Amino acid sequence: MEKRTIPRHIGIIMDGNGRWAEMRGLPRFEGHKRGVERVKEISEAASGIGVEVLSIYAFSIENWMRPEDEVSVIMGLLESSLKGEFINFMKEGIRFRAIGNRDKLPENIRAIIEGVEQATEKNNKLILQCALSYGGRDEIIRAVRKALDSGLKSEDITEERISGFLDTAGTPDPDLIIRTSGEQRLSNFLLWQSAYSEFYFTNTLWPDFTKEEMLEAIHEYQMRDRRFGKVASHHSSDLSTGVRSVF
Repeated sequence: MEKRTIPRHIGIIMDGNGRWAEMRGLPRFEGHKRGVERVKEISEAASGIGVEVLSIYAFSIENWMRPEDEVSVIMGLLESSLKGEFINFMKEGIRFRAIGNRDKLPENIRAIIEGVEQATEKNNKLILQCALSYGGRDEIIRAVRKALDSGLKSEDITEERISGFLDTAGTPDPDLIIRTSGEQRLSNFLLWQSAYSEFYFTNTLWPDFTKEEMLEAIHEYQMRDRRFGKVASHHSSDLSTGVRSVF
């Protein structure tokens, strides 16, 4: 796999934990437990091939509407996994960042997140960006409010300025977004940042998503022609050959 075409930033919408458990006659929390284990394997694999940022969609702002007992299980798994993975973060050089509306998170979870963020701040092998209580529209609204609070004038508003107020400030936009479980939508994930992302959809449920399939997704990404709205260089001869391009 060529280093130059490795995506700098991969986003993953980790979907299918509940269905994975139900298909096996297990309670939904067993799917969430298996999903947490999968994060470790995929993050280490991403780091090993040179990915700089891995953003995982762990808990959307809409997920607060799920049954209280399921939310409680997810928060408990989050707490235990952050505590349990701290040593591994340090060993693997992984910097942990949380993005999302922290005001909605329980106080003990916020404290753990802040502690892990501070402790791993100087790690530089991979940024693991975890979207918790996250929604793309909510993020944009909060960014606009920050811009207004900063005194930014309307004539000074640019894409770069707005990007600087987003939760993801300081990281590149995702090159590749992967969604598991067969669904083909963003579900409010990184709406601003994904303007020119490539997408890979798979029917695999998140607890079954492997390092090998991630490499397959990256290989497909490498086969694509990313033009960012421009005309590809091989179209430059269209006029001289009498062929008219409509793109």
